[in-house]
Amino acid sequence: MADEHHDDHGNTVSAWFLTGSWIVAWSVAATAIVLGGSLLMWTGIALGASVVLAVIAGVMKKAGLGRKEPRPVPLTREEWEAGRKAATQAEPAAAEPAPALDPDAESAKA
Repeated sequence: MADEHHDDHGNTVSAWFLTGSWIVAWSVAATAIVLGGSLLMWTGIALGASVVLAVIAGVMKKAGLGRKEPRPVPLTREEWEAGRKAATQAEPAAAEPAPALDPDAESAKA
């Protein structure tokens, strides 16, 4: 159910913006906390910045900088098995191992 509501940005400009901006926001907050700032204040600032940056990334996605086609869906087990069965029936010779090459016989030909 969570997957139905997940807004996937994909490997896009909006996704990279969101990733980079969150890294910067939380790194600044962590540095401020380590240097003696208030834990609650800087956590709140970073959390607020994260929400604002997520909204900006969502706007970027709607503006055309996000995923343009639907997410790829992997095959079900039944589809995969049917495809594999069809491939093995189409090429029965491919299922047999290739004869081993004898390096000495090849060097004798040369």
